Amino acid sequence: MSHLLRSFAPIPSGSWELIDTEAKERLGAALGARKLVDFAGPLGWEHSATNLGRTRPVSSAPVEGVTAAARRVLPLVELRAAFSVSRDELRDGERGAVDVDLDSLDEAAHRVAVAENIAVFRGWEQAGIVGIAQATPHAAIEREPTIDRFPRRVARAVEVLRTAGIDGPYAVALSPDEYTAVIETTEHGGYPLFDHLRKILGGPIVWAPGIEGSVVVSQRGGDFLFESGQDLAIGYDHHDADSVHLYFEESFSFRVATPEAAVVLS
Repeated sequence: MSHLLRSFAPIPSGSWELIDTEAKERLGAALGARKLVDFAGPLGWEHSATNLGRTRPVSSAPVEGVTAAARRVLPLVELRAAFSVSRDELRDGERGAVDVDLDSLDEAAHRVAVAENIAVFRGWEQAGIVGIAQATPHAAIEREPTIDRFPRRVARAVEVLRTAGIDGPYAVALSPDEYTAVIETTEHGGYPLFDHLRKILGGPIVWAPGIEGSVVVSQRGGDFLFESGQDLAIGYDHHDADSVHLYFEESFSFRVATPEAAVVLS
């Protein structure tokens, strides 16, 4: 039996399809971090830790003349975001309604995506995760007074990476405000800023809610490692006469293998 207990929810198969489709659409847009890192898995709900390939000394062994070392691992962290759906709305959906109210689902999807983005880019000390922006040894590239100078900052970041021996292609993760500014801006002569950035980077420009400023990262592979146990899925908690109470859940670890492969644009 799956730990998500979906079979116990009073939700017909057609309504589950509606819920899952809505969830995929909302999560697909907001999960910016995992678009830029190496994703391994899902390895299953029972997968509990990432092997770091390192040990720590054990001060003593049960027998004299024997030495010991303990393997070091990074525990996976579990995220859960609760939401509810109206049973009346689900019934209307079964009747063919195309405007079923799933606002609570949308809000929960955004929350869990932002939490994942923050863990990857900004870190999560309590979970033992060091974020990309925390790990990089490169000095942050300071903000310019106008957005049309943004390509110069990105080009400087790419040059820093190349000088450090980090190959491309490269990508940039943008906060929502900066992403909006980029897509709305044209440079002198009417050339879209978005297209200019793509030529500099050779890789994607990603909307990443939860990030602060922007981060330019290499896309060569092997630098940023996201390990998924349970990938994001919807589970059943309980229900009452009016609503079915569900949740998003995932388990993952994240680690930076090459801190030099990122530059922060403050």
